[in-house]
Amino acid sequence: MATLKMQSIYEPLGSVWHGEDSELLEQMLSLYPRTPPRKILDSTVNGSRFWRGSKRCVIGLDIELKHKPSVVADNTRMPFYDRSFDVIVYDPPHIPNQGKDKSKDFNTRFGLGNRASKEFGYSFSHTYPPFVKEAFRVLKPEGILLCKITDYIHNHRYQWAHVEFIEAARMAGFKACDCIIKVRKGPIIDPKWKEAHHTRRQHCYWLVFRKSPKCE
Repeated sequence: MATLKMQSIYEPLGSVWHGEDSELLEQMLSLYPRTPPRKILDSTVNGSRFWRGSKRCVIGLDIELKHKPSVVADNTRMPFYDRSFDVIVYDPPHIPNQGKDKSKDFNTRFGLGNRASKEFGYSFSHTYPPFVKEAFRVLKPEGILLCKITDYIHNHRYQWAHVEFIEAARMAGFKACDCIIKVRKGPIIDPKWKEAHHTRRQHCYWLVFRKSPKCE
């Protein structure tokens, strides 16, 4: 009698994602770490929306006490030992400042706890180098850094946030390994806008880095 062999079906993770961040994170955590991650740090945990419904044990770090994170601290000066985590998740603010219309509440939606100053071009990119340096320190060898980041238009100029972050991560010693484009359901639209000079931002990026000389 012939024996049938069951073959597992390979289902690759696509480079464009239309679902929720929490669902994508679960797939990335199953794909990129070399072994199942036991210690995960969300370094910008805010309201823990990435982990809704997740059964994973995640340490949440945030500079704002009101979010009730596991650890209240600055992610550019993290209170952890070297080589502590298997995976770090990072979602920096991508809106320079909250405008006069407080009904939009960018502080809650986008984790905008601090204002971007004129000194730094109304951008948070100056925080990338100190963060990735700390992330590299507290990640274990072969550890994974997952960064959700969005380019934006400010002062009539395109701000290349994802490029600046990749450059900072490489300088810190990370290997840039992959990029997933996430389609946003509700792009930011201001009713005061009457004329467009750039395309409307309808996506963000999930960047994947490894603390290793190679990706695979």
